[in-house]
Amino acid sequence: MACKKQTVPFSGTKEQEAALKEAISELKDTPGALMPVMQKAQSIYGYLPIEVQTMISDEMGVPLEKVYGVATFYSQFALQPKGKYKISVCLGTACYVKGSGNIFSKLEEVLGITNGECTPDGKFSLDSCRCVGACGLAPVMMINDEVYGRLVPDDIPGILAKYK
Repeated sequence: MACKKQTVPFSGTKEQEAALKEAISELKDTPGALMPVMQKAQSIYGYLPIEVQTMISDEMGVPLEKVYGVATFYSQFALQPKGKYKISVCLGTACYVKGSGNIFSKLEEVLGITNGECTPDGKFSLDSCRCVGACGLAPVMMINDEVYGRLVPDDIPGILAKYK
């Protein structure tokens, strides 16, 4: 089943915009300021949508392509918002061999989103990761800081129900 790309509308506030512009004015003349400005922007907004990237580009006089290039190159930056409940599924070797791919697929099906996306209500986001250090519990997923191990796809609806 092909997953349709979900988009959550940008909902930045004037206060967030003012905080970003203040950070940019403080840092903009410092060599190598783009990364620190982007990190500050992500801490203000929680992610870097195109609207925020455009503000950074305009305020710093940096081409939008460069801002986007940095945002997509470094894994610390998110282009989609994260949900109230951040779901991470380990796709490392031990988990994958024990079926974490099927767990991930079940989450995509139930939530209607795919890797790196957030549900339209902002409640859940879904990401794959490489190892959470709980290989003995494989396959493993985390919801925020809660670890769920020895999963089968049929466990997913019941686990998600706790967060609804």
